[in-house]
Amino acid sequence: MKLSELKATPGSRKDRKRIGRGIGSGTGKTSGKGHKGQKSRSGGSPHPWFEGGQMPLYRRLPKRGFTNIFKKEYEIVNLAQLAKLGIKGLITPEILREKGIIHKVDLVKILGDGELTEAITIHAQKFSRSALQKIEKSGGKVVTL
Repeated sequence: MKLSELKATPGSRKDRKRIGRGIGSGTGKTSGKGHKGQKSRSGGSPHPWFEGGQMPLYRRLPKRGFTNIFKKEYEIVNLAQLAKLGIKGLITPEILREKGIIHKVDLVKILGDGELTEAITIHAQKFSRSALQKIEKSGGKVVTL
């Protein structure tokens, strides 16, 4: 077999349909668009969600809810995650960000899922009751930012 003998598999390559090239082509005159009407015109055809002029679905359904612009979103960290880190001493949102536990340094809330064995000082914006109790029980300190 030589490079010049290579051929495409029969049926794998197809010529494009040449529209509007005379009666003999089968797609001359109206170019397969039929006679008159919106879809036969250039640039014609309504958007896919057009319902023939009846009130569209997106306008029949009621609007609901709103977005609270004052909502605060906290990054949540559990005590189990802090224990896994193995950091002794001070833990701040910046340290948590460096370790990849949180993504933003904006607002952090510590939850009490897990146990602490060492005394650590934790800086965060919010703490759950159970987290406060467990941190103080292990001899640690809590600093609310």
